[in-house]
Amino acid sequence: MRVSRLPWLTVTAFVACISIASGEDWPHWRGPDRSDVSKETGLLKKWPEGGPRQVWLNQNAGLGYSGVSVVAGNLFTMGAREDAEYVICLDANTGTEKWASKIGSVLDNGWGNGPRGTPTVDGNRVYAMGGTGGLVCLKVDDGSEVWRTGMTDLDGGRPNWGYCESVLVDGPRVVCTPGGKQGAIAAFNKENGEVLWRSTDLTNGAQYASIVPATIHGQAQYVQLFQDSVAAVSPGDGKLLWKADWPGKTAVIPTPIVVNNQVFVTSGYGVGCTLIQIDAENKTKEVYFNKNMKNHHGGVLLLGEHLYGHSDGIGWMCLDLKTGDITWNERGALGKGCVTSADGMLYCVDEASGDIALAEASPKGWHEISRFKMTPQSMKRSARGRIWTHPVVSNGKLYVRDQDMLFCYDVKSE
Repeated sequence: MRVSRLPWLTVTAFVACISIASGEDWPHWRGPDRSDVSKETGLLKKWPEGGPRQVWLNQNAGLGYSGVSVVAGNLFTMGAREDAEYVICLDANTGTEKWASKIGSVLDNGWGNGPRGTPTVDGNRVYAMGGTGGLVCLKVDDGSEVWRTGMTDLDGGRPNWGYCESVLVDGPRVVCTPGGKQGAIAAFNKENGEVLWRSTDLTNGAQYASIVPATIHGQAQYVQLFQDSVAAVSPGDGKLLWKADWPGKTAVIPTPIVVNNQVFVTSGYGVGCTLIQIDAENKTKEVYFNKNMKNHHGGVLLLGEHLYGHSDGIGWMCLDLKTGDITWNERGALGKGCVTSADGMLYCVDEASGDIALAEASPKGWHEISRFKMTPQSMKRSARGRIWTHPVVSNGKLYVRDQDMLFCYDVKSE
């Protein structure tokens, strides 16, 4: 099903002299290499009082926590409208809706209804998974459907807070995590949706992290985090390559970080973090395990040899990747939230207040430069929900979202 732009859509847009940015597209979750670190330069190192200039505000993004992808002047996200979830395409420069295509039924959840994942753009196709596990492939230009399937079709078991995964498109495959006894991870032919393989020797239930493609000791692999383990499978056939124990509790959410032959993993609910080393024979070794970084769902990113993110009970922090030691932590400056990085800066969002802080990405300490508050904020957000959508910096613009409210700010330097 496809619906055209609704007449009651409210969009405020700055339309005079919009130039084409020379920055970096953001084709899927956590950017081009799933690191949440943009390679853009020439961005503001200090914001004006009140924040960077707002370019547009779209107030019809729908319910949910879906992030944004930005490719070739188009922005893709997902949202729940009335009785269905949709993939939504906007003009990234003006916020004007181009099309909206139905995924399926709305995820009903006490922490907020609607989709959680981020669409993935690959050439002239966009792939997206809704909160109830519907997976669609659509044409980028008009949103028309190419194929669809669902995690329940694969006997996958929907996790408690819905499917949150942002699917991976790698070569000829669309890869995601239905979970279940037939194989926790599944690969589909990206052209027609046919199942290529299931990871039959890896049968964990689905959690909330997204798969990371990696090459370790010259061997291509897909790395995923589960409740009780972190594991990797072969892209060609889904065979298990290695697996290491993980003492996850309640929910495991952050995307793993792969560096050479090592994998960093963290999760919240008091669990902590670990660095795992994989040898040439696919044997794993724990380099360290501690409770210094307990990241719930705001994400962690790596810059140089240091990790940055929020740790429950400790606050915003910088962690030494090699040792797992805390380089610095700041508990009082900004509340818990999510983070991305561009041009040597951290863009941090306080999930409770909607404050957005610009801070130096430095192992020397928390050094906040600027701050502003996301406003207006959604009146439709669940009382138990927060501002959980991760920020994105792409082509000189900062995109942030609070449910139906999707904002675009100009962060290019003059």
